[in-house]
Amino acid sequence: MTTASDDRPYWDAKLETQSRADWDALKLSLLQKHVAHAYAGSPAYRAAFDAADVAPDQIETLDDIRRFPFIDKRTLRDRQLAVPPFGDLVAVPERDIVYISASSGSTGVPTASPFTQADFDGWIDYEARQFWSSGMRPSDRYVHSLNFSLFIGGPCVLGAQKLGALTIHAGTLPSERLLQIIRQFQATVIWTTPSYAWYLGETAIKEGYDLRKDLSVRRIFVAGEPGGSIPETRDRIEQLWGASVYDYYGLSDIFGSCAGMCEHKDGLHWAEDHILVEVIDPDSGEPVKPGDRGEMVLTTLQKTARPMIRFRTGDIVSFNPEPCRCGRTAIRLNGVHGRLDDMLIIKGVNLFPSDVEAVARQDHELTGEYRLVVDRINHLDRLTVEVEHIHGYNGEPEHLADRFGRRLKAVTGVSAAVSVLKPDSLPRATHKAKRVEDRRSGVWS
Repeated sequence: MTTASDDRPYWDAKLETQSRADWDALKLSLLQKHVAHAYAGSPAYRAAFDAADVAPDQIETLDDIRRFPFIDKRTLRDRQLAVPPFGDLVAVPERDIVYISASSGSTGVPTASPFTQADFDGWIDYEARQFWSSGMRPSDRYVHSLNFSLFIGGPCVLGAQKLGALTIHAGTLPSERLLQIIRQFQATVIWTTPSYAWYLGETAIKEGYDLRKDLSVRRIFVAGEPGGSIPETRDRIEQLWGASVYDYYGLSDIFGSCAGMCEHKDGLHWAEDHILVEVIDPDSGEPVKPGDRGEMVLTTLQKTARPMIRFRTGDIVSFNPEPCRCGRTAIRLNGVHGRLDDMLIIKGVNLFPSDVEAVARQDHELTGEYRLVVDRINHLDRLTVEVEHIHGYNGEPEHLADRFGRRLKAVTGVSAAVSVLKPDSLPRATHKAKRVEDRRSGVWS
């Protein structure tokens, strides 16, 4: 068990700074044991591997994982429904399960993510490692303002406790109450979504707070949306709060935060000792070149309760394999560029909301809020981007619309109608922002 009370640069220096050859050797050893465990303990994996004519002893290199079949969110739901309550992807007896989280169930069936005690302890130690890399120390006062109601991000607060920080389990309180707590206890670190960090800062100003003088927040961890890895969005939040923003990435079906920024903010350091990454062409299933965008496929390496073997996330990502300036050598996630189910195809061009966000947050005569509205007129798709001008803007909205449209075209190749609204016209998010309104009928199932 790692503990820390000093200001050393790494939580686990030997692990975090090891060579690529050592990382690969560690991952291969873990992968071989893990796939064998899945085959022995899970009826669903055993049947799937047998049907694909593959076996655990065929894994001699990391690339050999590509022999094995994919699973996806539908697989998790179907197996859970077939063998309730946890499904037959689970590879341990129920008596060994000590904790479950569950997805939001936006598709109708919340999927459980079970943990053994060893799974849970390993996860929390990784959260402490990640918090440490982002500059949190035992002297910090940390407000965890993520949902605790079965949400996988809730227990991440225990990583801050393991690190030695003073922790406040705030959860999803009303904004005014949360600001009171942040002020009363002079919190130095908070964690929320990018949209809510923006909203909370705006709310604080409306409530009469001076964010720099009245509050002591120096670090803001954000997750759940692409914004934290979009420099324009991160810069706007940092300017609003006078605090440093760090992006995190997590996945409800594996564990809380799986990657996060160090203080150099050059990508998100990945939990390579816990999760094997593939980046594939979503159509062919073949790997893309290092650094190119593709769909992220994940295989757990230590989570024994429910192994995840080649789980297709639907997230479009890219990775940087080079060592970071901080000295850590794990691969770095360049942020989530979008999701397959959020992607719009406008006149043959793929467009993600995050592409539009970078343009919206760059213009300081706009509030930074935006929404994409897609209509179909005379059998042709039409995209309208709604933005807001800031309070005190006295120019012509048409000028802002023209400038935004030209910048969007230059960055994305997509032409769009632009509607400039008054401040506070668009809904503010208190969790994850909904950025796309698709008014076409019969286009998406």
